[in-house]
Amino acid sequence: MSNIKQQYDSKLNPQAGVDEAGRGCLAGPVFAAAVILPKSLPKELYSELNDSKKISPKKRGRLKLLIEECAVAYSVNMVDNITIDKINILNSSIQAMHLSIEKLSVKPSILLIDGPYFKQFKDIPHVCIVKGDSKYMPIAAASILAKTHRDEYMKKIHNEYPEYCWSNNKGYASAKHCQAIELHGHTPYHRKSFHLKRQLRMDF
Repeated sequence: MSNIKQQYDSKLNPQAGVDEAGRGCLAGPVFAAAVILPKSLPKELYSELNDSKKISPKKRGRLKLLIEECAVAYSVNMVDNITIDKINILNSSIQAMHLSIEKLSVKPSILLIDGPYFKQFKDIPHVCIVKGDSKYMPIAAASILAKTHRDEYMKKIHNEYPEYCWSNNKGYASAKHCQAIELHGHTPYHRKSFHLKRQLRMDF
């Protein structure tokens, strides 16, 4: 059985978990997902749902299908590298989260946000939870959808630029990826303005 909680507050329903994938990458978009889970979960989800980083790719793929099949509502959206260069990765991550919440077919009573940063979305209350994807199932489900959808996207664009090995590194700064940038330069999918202080401003 998973050691993470199914709900944040039993008095507040429906609860949407919200998480992103791809903040620390050199290339590709950032993805975010919002997920509302049912009160009664399939046994496999209840026992195996966890932070996507703690789950093998094969298991993530299986759980992705279960989440999408049983969720009360879910939405996955991305913000591309061009926007990331314009408004920074933090603002882009929050924008992707907002898009995903906006497109939910059911309005949540509360948003459970993974990590310390978020901007108020309309009139829906939210709580930011550091390492929330290993504490609450709705956030864990969102982390799996964001991660799997982004991985699928990176595998597709890998075919355009195979020398960067995106099918393996998913745009992160692996040795092969960095070597390819040195040899071939940047692609249209690369983020060209990754400066730490700028990336942490919330000003969109």
